[in-house]
Amino acid sequence: MDLQLKGKKVLITGGSKGIGQACAQVMAAEGCGTIHLAARNEEDLMNAKLKIQSEYTASVEIHPVDLSLGDNIRALAQACGDIDILVNNAGAIPNGDLLSIDEDTWRKAWDLKIFGYINLCRAVYPNMKAKGKGVIVNIIGAAGERPNFFYIAGGAGNASLMAFTKALGSRSLKDGIRVVAINPGLITTQRLERQMRRNAERKLGDPDRWRELLPDDPPPGEPSDIANMTAFLASDLAKNINATVITIDGGSSKR
Repeated sequence: MDLQLKGKKVLITGGSKGIGQACAQVMAAEGCGTIHLAARNEEDLMNAKLKIQSEYTASVEIHPVDLSLGDNIRALAQACGDIDILVNNAGAIPNGDLLSIDEDTWRKAWDLKIFGYINLCRAVYPNMKAKGKGVIVNIIGAAGERPNFFYIAGGAGNASLMAFTKALGSRSLKDGIRVVAINPGLITTQRLERQMRRNAERKLGDPDRWRELLPDDPPPGEPSDIANMTAFLASDLAKNINATVITIDGGSSKR
């Protein structure tokens, strides 16, 4: 299926690893012309760039940046110029209940993910509106649909981004802009492996046994599962999908 993304300019945050890198690879495979990758670590960004350019013809620009700061986000948007597609994907909120996550940790996590998404939408929206076309895809997380006492900061933050996506998308189409979101469940990223290794060391006494703790009903998904949906939602084939949050978790959040 041709998603008609040839020549499109894309900005992907958290683009150096995991879901973000998978999104970049799919966008490149679909013929996007310029792919901007933003994340904190320049070495990881360069590795992602080299991998993409070894396989595809897309031009890849990297932006090492702390996306928790509004001024950095506005500078990033200016550096990327006239983009067609924004994929918000940066940020990870730590596990913990109300009393185990202190205010500073909570605020830093939300500055990066919650306000990072909001500020970048604010930064790119005017240019998209001026040309009358654009797509914003927010990669959020299924915990927003099924809040958990032991992931309270993440569940609350994800729920707010779900509401933000729906509210912004409810009127954005008049400006030619679609705003959609994806809620991934468990995905086999490096971050998940790190978490499971810590759990395996605590529960089994051996971090190398982390795979034994992975669920099998349903099993975790792959980064490509999220990336393929991201590319479809960013395409004109999804032109009537707006203000919508799509969950990809094997059905686990509906149990």
